[in-house]
This record gives sequence, structure tokens and C-alpha cells, in this order.
Amino acid sequence: MPEAVEVIPLVAGHCLNVAALTDRGGRWRVRAYPAGFALLRHPTRGPVLFDTGYSARVVAAMRRWPGWVYGVVTPVRLRPGEAAAEQLAALGIQPHDVRHVIVSHLHADHVGGLHDFPRARFVQDGRGAHALTPLRGVRAVRRAFLPELLPDDVHARTDALRFTAAPPGLAPFPHAADVFGDGLIHALPVPGHAPGMIALVVRTAPGAALDGDGTGLTLLAADAAWSVAALRRGQDVPAVARVAFWDAAQERASARALAAWLERHPRARVIVSHDEPEPARVDVAHA
Repeated sequence: MPEAVEVIPLVAGHCLNVAALTDRGGRWRVRAYPAGFALLRHPTRGPVLFDTGYSARVVAAMRRWPGWVYGVVTPVRLRPGEAAAEQLAALGIQPHDVRHVIVSHLHADHVGGLHDFPRARFVQDGRGAHALTPLRGVRAVRRAFLPELLPDDVHARTDALRFTAAPPGLAPFPHAADVFGDGLIHALPVPGHAPGMIALVVRTAPGAALDGDGTGLTLLAADAAWSVAALRRGQDVPAVARVAFWDAAQERASARALAAWLERHPRARVIVSHDEPEPARVDVAHA
């Protein structure tokens, strides 16, 4: 088995937002942003998902109160065949084949398809669930959380990440979680946009070093930035958009820590949820 993970970025629907609210200098016009997720082909765990994007369940929830409020603030477009389960089926992967979904955070555009994977364990930072799952009604929607998107047995199927001292190659992060205990996928705590949000550093080439220049590594940064360029530059989002964050100070600290890591690992591939992914480098392994 190759000691590497293949990362396949996918998109399950789009959300609409105003460019000026997502990018400094952006125009006051509506843009469509992808709801990105990723298929991770792991050498021993099989197909692993990082988030799920939207699904028909999200669209249905937005037709009812209070999900209707979410749909007004952040309209969603989901075409037939775009849901994660449908895309995986087209790749020959059935829902029961997916045994692990790594959840970056509990916003609707990241957990919309959890119901479609009935045999999966949900791997996440438990602090996010602790903060959001008690919320109901408008209080939940205000935090971009729709409780009905979580399966009824979500707690029984959740594996909380265990954060320990991070390897030197993950500095400036003091703590990280080796997701499967094999050194192939490390989770980094990047809270602020949402409570308990995580990013992943994935080894995509055999022997890729965490303390190298980033060759053979992929950073899956979730919603730490709206664009790859903004994340690499350490650019803050417009001030007006910060009111929607769970903790704006934490969000800024998390984004700057990721930017600092990228400065030390300039050859790492970067993927954020709402932008086009950077192209895969030739050193990316195919599991």
C-alpha cells in the first residue's frame, strides 16, 4: 500500500454571496461560491470524506421556518447529481463504502450530506458540537447551523479528535491530532469562523516531510479564508463580514497561523472550501 493519500476536491452545490463581503476590494455584486468537499483515498481506510457540501436535505430545510432565514441570507444552488453521495456513486463509491467523514465544522454547507452515509463515523473536534448542538430555532440558524442535518445517532457515531503536542513541522500550531494514527492526515484547530473548526494537512506523496518545503503535502483549510490567495497572503476578510463569525479574534489568529505555516511550506497545495482548488502538483500520489 502506498504511504500517501490521494486528495480529490469536489463541489456539492454553490452558495450566493456579495463579493465585497468576502474579498477586500471586491465588487458589490452577487457571486456564486462553491460548497467544496474532498474525497480522500486513504491506503487502509478506503474512501474518506472531508465534509459533504450541500444536499437536497439542505434545500428542503430552507423551505421551512426557521431554515428559510438561512436561505434568504445565503441562497443555495444545487443541481441534480451534485450531492456528495451522487458524485461518489458516479466514481463507483457507494454510501456504505464510506466509513469516515472528517467534519471541518457544523455549518450547513459542510454537513448537508451526513445523512447519506449511514455507516460512517464522524470525526471532528468535539468543541464544535458542544457549542452548537444545543442551539435550536433562529439561534441555530444565526450560527449557520441546521440541527436537522445531523443524523439522530450523530453522538453515538462521533469520534472526537485527540489533540496532542504538534510535530515541529506543523508550527506555529502547538497542538494537532493525527487523525488515524498513521501520520498521513493531521488535523489543526482553526476556530473562529465556527467553534471547533479544523483544517487538515494531508501527506499526498510517500515520504513527504512535515518539516520540508511542503512538497507532497496538501492543506485543506475549510473556511479559514474565502480564497486561496487571501489565505496565502494572510489577508483579513472585510470588517463587515466579521460580525458573522463565532469569534472574530480567533478567526484572525487561525488564518494568520495558517498563513505562517504556508510561508514555511510554500510548495504545499492549498484547498479552501469556497474557491477553486490549487492544481495538484506532480508529486501528488495516487492511491
